Amino acid sequence: MICVKDKRCFVPDQALMKHIPFPSALLEARVPRYTSFPPANRFSSDVGPAQMASWLDAVPDGAPISLYIHVPFCRRLCWFCACHTQGARTDEPVDRYLEHLEEEIAMVRAQLPAKLHVTALHLGGGTPTLLSPDRLDRLAAMIAASFSQQGQKDFSVEIDPAECDAARLDRLIAQGLTRASIGVQDFDPTVQSAIGRHQSAELTAETVQALRNRGIGAINFDLLYGLPLQSQATLAATLQNVIEMRPDRIALYGYAHVPWMSRRQRLIPDHVLPDTQERVMQASMAREALIANGYVPIGIDHYALPHDALAVAARAGTLRRNFQGYTTDQAPTLIGFGPSAISRFDQGYAQNAPATGQWQSAVSGGALATVRGHLLSRNDRLHADIIETLMCRGMVDLADCCTRYEADLAPLIRCAHKVVEQLPDAAKLEGTKIVVSSPLYTRLVASRLDPGLERQTDRFSEAS
Repeated sequence: MICVKDKRCFVPDQALMKHIPFPSALLEARVPRYTSFPPANRFSSDVGPAQMASWLDAVPDGAPISLYIHVPFCRRLCWFCACHTQGARTDEPVDRYLEHLEEEIAMVRAQLPAKLHVTALHLGGGTPTLLSPDRLDRLAAMIAASFSQQGQKDFSVEIDPAECDAARLDRLIAQGLTRASIGVQDFDPTVQSAIGRHQSAELTAETVQALRNRGIGAINFDLLYGLPLQSQATLAATLQNVIEMRPDRIALYGYAHVPWMSRRQRLIPDHVLPDTQERVMQASMAREALIANGYVPIGIDHYALPHDALAVAARAGTLRRNFQGYTTDQAPTLIGFGPSAISRFDQGYAQNAPATGQWQSAVSGGALATVRGHLLSRNDRLHADIIETLMCRGMVDLADCCTRYEADLAPLIRCAHKVVEQLPDAAKLEGTKIVVSSPLYTRLVASRLDPGLERQTDRFSEAS
C-alpha cells in the first residue's frame, strides 16, 4: 500500500495488474525515446567543426539561448548508466577537464554574436556535484566571463546525495541555483546492489531537507522501473518514500538495457531483468500511485505537482522535449559544452566527441570538438514537430503541422490510417488528429510516424 499523510492511499491491485492485456506490438517493440528528431543515433559525420562554426555565427544578435555543461566524471560508476561518463578517483582529470572546458567556452563564444540572452543553464553528467566548492566557483566564473546571465530564470544541477555536502550546496545557492535534480532510481538494497549504486532514503531525505532549508523549492527526482531484481513491491516501497519527501517533479524512466552501447551494463545479466509484461505493470502501478497522491502526469514519463512549472507548461500547451527530457525551456538555441554534449540550432544538431580524451585533443588544438550531427531538412522539421507534439500532448493535429510547413497532408493521413489499423488499442484518428490512448503507447505510435526509423530496432530500448 502507498499512503501518505493527508494524501490518498493507493493499494496496487496485484490480481488486476497481473492480467492486464498488452498488445505484442508494445511488449516486443524497441523504439527511440525521441528526445530529438531525428534521434541521436542517426547523426552522421556530415556535420563537423565547420558546420558548427557556421551555425554559431548564424545565431541572431540578442537571441535567447540555453546552455548545457556536461561534467563526465563520477566517483562511482553505476552499472545501469548508459551516459558518457568515466571514473575519477582523484581530481587531476577533473582539473584537466576544467582547463579544456574554459578553452571551449571561450572558443564557442568567439563565434557567437555580441549580445545574447541566456535563459537557462543546466549542469549534467556524470556528477556535477563531484566538483569541490572552489571548482564550482571556477566553473561559474568561466561561464560569467563569456555569457551575460542577467535575467537568467533557470539554473538546474544534477545532484548526487553521496557527492554533495553543505559547502557545495551553499556555493551553488550563491551562484543562483533554482532547481535541483536528484537521482534515486530505487531505494531497495537488493536492487541497488544489482545496479552498483547504494543510496539510502535517509541520505536522500537529508539532501532534500538541506535544499529546502536553503530556499530551493524546485526539486526533481529521477526514478527507474524495469531494473534488475526490481518488482512492483520494491517499486511501491520506493514510491512510498519518494511521495513522503514530496519532490515537485518526478521523472519515471524505463531502464534501457543496452549492453552493446554501455559496457558497464554487461555486469547486469539478462536473466535478472523483469520481463516486458512486468515492466509495463510496474509503470502502470507507479502511474496510478503518483496520480492518486496528487501528481499530474506529464507526457510519457514525467509527473509534477500542480504548481510546478512543468505542470503549468503542460496546461498552457508550451511543454517542450529535449535531451534532458521534458522542459519549459523555450530558447530555440541550446549550446552544449564538454564531451558528448549536443547543441541544437534552427539548422540542426551538433554533437561533441564523446570520449573525454578526443574532446580534449580537439579543444587543445584550437578546434571545435564537433564530430557528428544532423542538418534538418524541411521534412525533418515537419516530422520533428509531429513527434514532439505527440510526445508532449498525447495527440497531434496533422493538418496544423502541414499548414506550418506547407506540406502535403494526404501522405500523413494515409500513414495515420495505417497506424490505427495496426495498433487499434494504441491510437485513434479523429479527423486529422491522431490521439494516443495511453502514454505507454506514445513512443510506439511516434515510431510508426517516423519515416526514417531504421530496421535495426535492437539498437533502441524497449518501447515499454
